[in-house]
Amino acid sequence: MKLSQVKSELAKLKTIGFQLPNGELVPSHFHVTEVGKITKHFIDCGGTVRNEEVVNFQLWNADDYDHRLHPEKLLSIIELSEKVLGIDNLEIEVEYQADTIGKFGLDFDGHHFLLTNKQTDCLAKDQCGIPQEKQKVKIAELQTQSTKSCAPGSGCC
Repeated sequence: MKLSQVKSELAKLKTIGFQLPNGELVPSHFHVTEVGKITKHFIDCGGTVRNEEVVNFQLWNADDYDHRLHPEKLLSIIELSEKVLGIDNLEIEVEYQADTIGKFGLDFDGHHFLLTNKQTDCLAKDQCGIPQEKQKVKIAELQTQSTKSCAPGSGCC
């Protein structure tokens, strides 16, 4: 989800809710302790230099039960971050600590912002020697296909 989409959804909401991948909601007394831009400058396993940028939201579970972050307050924090930090319309990454700090993608279901699981991946599969997964074919289907395509008198032989 891009920053512009988050801002658009926040403008329509009366309350903010974040839902973890397991379906649990982040407690309603959470705080957004950071809005920032993270730049990752790295070399992949194939030797290609890469730059990635994301907007980072850090959610924190405080023991402050009397204050709740409202959509207009988060929107003002985002707008200040855009202005002061020069943040563009980038993808959002959310940090949230349950047992350890996790990094999540972000989506929206019409009611809650959904923290989505992120996966690692090889960015240079063509250079690092990992064979591509072969397509699995059922032998029974192969025989059926070959008899259909090579019927007597079909001219395939």
